[in-house]
Amino acid sequence: MNKGGPIIIIEDDLDDQEILTDIFAELDYKNEIIFFAEGEKALEYLTSTQIEPFIIFSDINMPKLNGMELREKIHQNEDLRLKSIPYLFFSTSAEQKHVVDSYSKSIQGFFVKPTGYNEIKETIKTIVTYWEMCVSPNYVK
Repeated sequence: MNKGGPIIIIEDDLDDQEILTDIFAELDYKNEIIFFAEGEKALEYLTSTQIEPFIIFSDINMPKLNGMELREKIHQNEDLRLKSIPYLFFSTSAEQKHVVDSYSKSIQGFFVKPTGYNEIKETIKTIVTYWEMCVSPNYVK
């Protein structure tokens, strides 16, 4: 986990992308924020770049390659797995099956996207603060 790396957001809903863009701008993190509307595009980026992201926020329900399938592909890729990138679901859907399946795939967190702007902002702030304080195997001094 590279705390100075970009924050990757995989979200196919353009309205949600706009809200998250505004929230991250207000929170003023130094990390670059990179959006992908499709899991396939995110996977292409992750497998082709040397940059180590800080966190991945992913929706579950997306066309082509959904969040669960993307997580599985990342976990199966040894290079990506060894980067220890926190992979979090940030979704409006919290079906029991999704939550159980997520944690069985070594997900680092499952968050239900709040409906209010300020609640989303506080949730993002809490998540980022938590991961800023965590120690990663690749960055222990």
